[in-house]
Amino acid sequence: MPSDHALFLRTVFLPVLERETATTQNVITAIPPDKGDYRPDTVSKTALELAWHIAASEKRFYNGIADGAFDFSPIPKPDAVKNSADIARWYHEMMAAILPRLQQMSAEQLGKIIDFRGMFQAPAVTFFQIALMHSTHHRGQLSTYLRPMGGKIPSIYGESYDSAEARKAAAGGA
Repeated sequence: MPSDHALFLRTVFLPVLERETATTQNVITAIPPDKGDYRPDTVSKTALELAWHIAASEKRFYNGIADGAFDFSPIPKPDAVKNSADIARWYHEMMAAILPRLQQMSAEQLGKIIDFRGMFQAPAVTFFQIALMHSTHHRGQLSTYLRPMGGKIPSIYGESYDSAEARKAAAGGA
């Protein structure tokens, strides 16, 4: 991949990543603290399992991009992470640590071919899109859990019913 293309793609993906990170954190935070064991079906992950999957997967993807290779070792949930607020805090801290590394990558690092589980190889910078799509998919799953478990749906790609009601209440019009 030409170096100017790799740098261009980073300038496209990093602002998207920063916006998506805030949205993901809002969805995780919206899990009611006492409802983390909710699952819509016996074959589904619980809300906390799904939230942890999103957070841990992003750590794996973005560290893999920055490191130039993926580490598929398990990322166990720390003992101190007990609820959605803890996962949101861990996620925020992890992303705050990895974003500067991604911002400082050279064109050569961004263009380096990385293997993904032996299934395919691609330039490191292209994994931004794969990671974003993966998280968006699972965040969508998690957002469908929120209302049935008694939570509120935050704004994701525009105002939700719950965020509109909160805005109206704050303005004194609800």
